[in-house]
Amino acid sequence: TMSLREHALSLFRGAVGTVRPAPMLKRALKLQGDGCPQLLVKGQAFPVKRDLYLVGFGKAVLGMAAAAEEILGDRLTRGIINVPLGIQESLQRAGMQEMLLKPHSKIQVIEGAKNNLPDAEALKGAVAIQELAEGLTADDLLLVLISGRGGSALLPAPIPPILLEEKETLTKLLASRGAAIQELNIVRKTLSVLKGGGLAQLAHPARVVSLILSDVIGDPLDIIASGPTAASSHSVQDCLQILTKYNLLHNLPESVEMVLSSSPTKPTAPENYSHVSNIILGSNTLALEEAKRQAEGLGYAALVLSAAVRGEVGRVATLYCQLIQLVCLGFTSLRDGPLSDELRGNLLQLAAELQIAGLELDEFLQALRGLGPARAVCILAGGETTVQLQGTGKGGRNQELALRVGLGLHRAQATGASSPQGRCEILFFSGGTDGQDGPTEAAGAFCSPGLVAEALQEGLDVEAFLRNNDSYTFFSQFQGGRHLLVTGLTGTNVMDIQAILIRAV
Repeated sequence: TMSLREHALSLFRGAVGTVRPAPMLKRALKLQGDGCPQLLVKGQAFPVKRDLYLVGFGKAVLGMAAAAEEILGDRLTRGIINVPLGIQESLQRAGMQEMLLKPHSKIQVIEGAKNNLPDAEALKGAVAIQELAEGLTADDLLLVLISGRGGSALLPAPIPPILLEEKETLTKLLASRGAAIQELNIVRKTLSVLKGGGLAQLAHPARVVSLILSDVIGDPLDIIASGPTAASSHSVQDCLQILTKYNLLHNLPESVEMVLSSSPTKPTAPENYSHVSNIILGSNTLALEEAKRQAEGLGYAALVLSAAVRGEVGRVATLYCQLIQLVCLGFTSLRDGPLSDELRGNLLQLAAELQIAGLELDEFLQALRGLGPARAVCILAGGETTVQLQGTGKGGRNQELALRVGLGLHRAQATGASSPQGRCEILFFSGGTDGQDGPTEAAGAFCSPGLVAEALQEGLDVEAFLRNNDSYTFFSQFQGGRHLLVTGLTGTNVMDIQAILIRAV
């Protein structure tokens, strides 16, 4: 029989494969008819009356554009995409030719946003995209490819007279004072020509069709890459409130004050976006559905916990450890005892504190109970956790989460509170769908209940590594790095995927 690790790898690869740019676009996008051709996107038809243009921005857009050009062929008039610096070379080196444009492509590629920060090159690309959009007519169709990760940094076009440096300084000041990513995006959108629906407005009266790869929990259209083709739900008042909250209202650059004082007080009405169709092509939910299908094919009873898991890694690790213990209790005669009740209570409280959107834990636990004893169980989840950095080590949120789950399972075993763990074979993994977890070449890591004890035999102290946020160094040194999940760049990104695999021994 295959090991749990082989099963886990197969699930992860299947999940990532389903949201890779080429298969994703080929499933969703078709061009049909010769006389007056139509672009079919997930069954919706858009007539191509005159010229068909393409623009795009974000980490996964190069692969999306290559697939789109293959589908559109000669119908494509011209395209411009803004992608991260060095990505063409990275994909070339990784042998991922299918993600690269053909030699005589009609799509111009501009690389910029070094270290995911807006720069002069990204601005050059944004200006080129802006000029293309402004020149469109009512008979043209603009296909917009958006990949959430990096999409915002690759589309910087501050409203004149604001300079890119001034906008950046303001963003950094806000971040240093503790502004949340949503707050930063609201300020960025207000000061931007293309974000917050600006690109769609400039392309009017042309038909705009956006194909979106989401890297944000809940797939909110106006947040992914700062929503260049979606009606913004925020006004200049929201921006002013944020600047007031962080005490920045009175030392703004003159150019920013000028733009804010002349900005419309209300956001653009949704009816002004009737020429736009925003279509989510890939998301964490889609990846998890595929992983579930694969798990069932391998004989597991598979359940999806949530595609919106978020919160500090330590808390999320506790949630997973308690879930694992509860499943293991199901394999014993103790499934209805006081320990089971205590675990349920703890889980419900923890889930309430983490405020995971759409998580109906009560229903989930009922479904878990209904599986019957001795079924191999696979619990899947996705989202994006956060790490409070305290040390100077090297790691990423997925590796740290796996290490913390390993420690939690070890402690549960040591207290004797979870004797049922001994009746089960358990594997947990967490991986980033882009193949990159933090500044490391790993996508994530695996762990099992014996990890901490085995590490101690090798003279490795898991808790010391965790205190230094040094999960990558730990996994690299432990058993020759075989617990690292290394996939290489995947060319896509829909946040992270976690899986718990349990079978009776």
